[in-house]
Amino acid sequence: MAEILTLGRYSLGVGDRFARQAPAQLRACMTAAEKGVEVIPVWNKSNREHVIIGSEPAGTRAAADAAVKALGWKRPYYVDADHIGLRTVDRFIPYADFYTIDVADWIGKPAAAAAIEAFIRRHAELVGKVAIPGIEEPFEISAPELRRIAGKYLLAVQEAGKVYRHVAGLKGEGKFITEVSLDETDSAQTPPEMLVILAALANEGIPVQTIAPKFTGRFNKGVDYVGEVGRFEREFNEDVAVVAYAVKQYGLPRTLKLSVHSGSDKFSLYGPIGRALKRHKAGVHLKTAGTTWLEEVIGLAEAGGDGLVLAKEINAGALEHVEELCAPYATVIDIDRRKLPPANVVQRWTNEQFVAALRHEPRNPAFNPHLRQLLHVGYKIAAQMGERYLEALRECEPSVSRNVTENLYARHLKPLFLT
Repeated sequence: MAEILTLGRYSLGVGDRFARQAPAQLRACMTAAEKGVEVIPVWNKSNREHVIIGSEPAGTRAAADAAVKALGWKRPYYVDADHIGLRTVDRFIPYADFYTIDVADWIGKPAAAAAIEAFIRRHAELVGKVAIPGIEEPFEISAPELRRIAGKYLLAVQEAGKVYRHVAGLKGEGKFITEVSLDETDSAQTPPEMLVILAALANEGIPVQTIAPKFTGRFNKGVDYVGEVGRFEREFNEDVAVVAYAVKQYGLPRTLKLSVHSGSDKFSLYGPIGRALKRHKAGVHLKTAGTTWLEEVIGLAEAGGDGLVLAKEINAGALEHVEELCAPYATVIDIDRRKLPPANVVQRWTNEQFVAALRHEPRNPAFNPHLRQLLHVGYKIAAQMGERYLEALRECEPSVSRNVTENLYARHLKPLFLT
């Protein structure tokens, strides 16, 4: 493969819905660097988010560049065209240097029979027992099982190849980071499936540097992991081991690592992930998004006055449009509407009460994960406020930026990379 732009061992996908928090987000990475750990910031924003907010990829790039210049960040940083496909990628080409290719819609759709048979002939080494360092017991792939896996994933990988080559044709080989996303599907990939997928990615000539598998359990937006933590730890370790094996076996980039999507606020998983990284001397890309938007709302409420008024208005608007807001995120939120406080109740809250209900401190009895998930998907309400919302961010900047930085550093970077 040609010489490529490379991603550092640890990287953090930071969402910034309204392109106002890049300096505060960058300060979290700078604090980690001061403690001796380099975490590369990657500003990610999807086409769906741009459409909802009415923003453009140029704004994400401008905000990242301005923050880097203002704070004197001398390390790498990237802008991610998040969850793109052939239909949506072109608007990102002038501004992004990281592309998350989402192939979930293609998983389970069969490739041409001839392509499947060609893959099987090319990879006779996959039939039989496969011993992978880091996985205790060798697993066995029968010929029918290999055909089943190829039938499920080969078309999705071919689609990733089309998107990669399209971007490479416009930007040039090696001029961007490539991620392939498999997480938005029904079931977690097994180690044999991961190995077959990685072999197919190598066949496509994709210099993939991060891959986002599906894990068991629920990765709901803005709240902690719901599932068996022990099972997740086992799956994560197995996937790390398969990635390391595939890098050597198929000549994939040595920087290839796992990407954890909806990784923000998954506090119970940071210990298991950290242990796995140390055990395997591996890296990870942790993708966060709406946690920063929620810290904006917390900062507004904490500031009191007009900021608190606006935060309450956003909450009331989200309650009024709950069906519309939740529909696009139905698979990654779990809201019991009976536990959402009515707008007239929230209207009487002090700023301390609002912050306590929204801030992600699970041990606080006032914390309300249902409210948090609703407001996580409620950024459309703020977008409809237009300049009024942006002006509130400017007026409450000290409170907002402090919350954004503290959240990313103390609740995410520190427990994952520094503890």
